[in-house]
Amino acid sequence: MPRPGYVRDMVKAAVAPRWPAYAAAMLFFGYAAGKAAFALQARLGFPGGPVVPAAEHESYAREFMNVTTAQWSASVSGLVAAGIAVATVTGLGRRVPRTLMLVVLVGMSLAVGAGAMIMIVDGFVGVGVGWRWYHGVLGVVVIGLLLATIRSYAKVTRRVPD
Repeated sequence: MPRPGYVRDMVKAAVAPRWPAYAAAMLFFGYAAGKAAFALQARLGFPGGPVVPAAEHESYAREFMNVTTAQWSASVSGLVAAGIAVATVTGLGRRVPRTLMLVVLVGMSLAVGAGAMIMIVDGFVGVGVGWRWYHGVLGVVVIGLLLATIRSYAKVTRRVPD
């Protein structure tokens, strides 16, 4: 005979909030759209973020890659991140091996979290990049959404003991 509350635990195990993943996906879509807008203008940066001087565009292009290529690449990475976030709450995404998806989510969180930490530190302390306090708040929100998305995915895909 199953232990008391076992059925209730099984039901709880399958229920996890989906809104963090959808909110994160919307932020990533916004990031991708902003980067695409700047790619069309051949400008570095992000709409609503710090202004990058034109001289820096030229030095970036000489040292690394064409500004337009860099911005389109960033736009594509935003679309991929949005797809991964949505995959955590869809049936197709949940068929991906749990360990693989968690590794991808943690890697994505480290990459996105690093950028968000720059926004947070520069927004609240000021290190000279040009992010404002409201960018710092957005950085905190992004990190929170990513952690909530990982927690939600881990919760819904954990194994319930027999």
